[in-house]
Amino acid sequence: MKKYLIASTPIFLGVICLIAKAIIGSNVASDGTLEEPFFLIPIGFLLFFLGIVLVIGMALISMFKKTQISN
Repeated sequence: MKKYLIASTPIFLGVICLIAKAIIGSNVASDGTLEEPFFLIPIGFLLFFLGIVLVIGMALISMFKKTQISN
């Protein structure tokens, strides 16, 4: 189960990035430029989907090893 915790860590980090972006928000500066932590959006999605791929990969490897042992 420890391997699933390690594999799901990027999911939690991605969600934290997206929540942080929502909390920080955005504002318009006095010169009319938009100030926002845009970098958190792609990093959040990248970590989230990387975590999903890792968890699915770990589950497939686990199932493959169980079927190999039982044969």
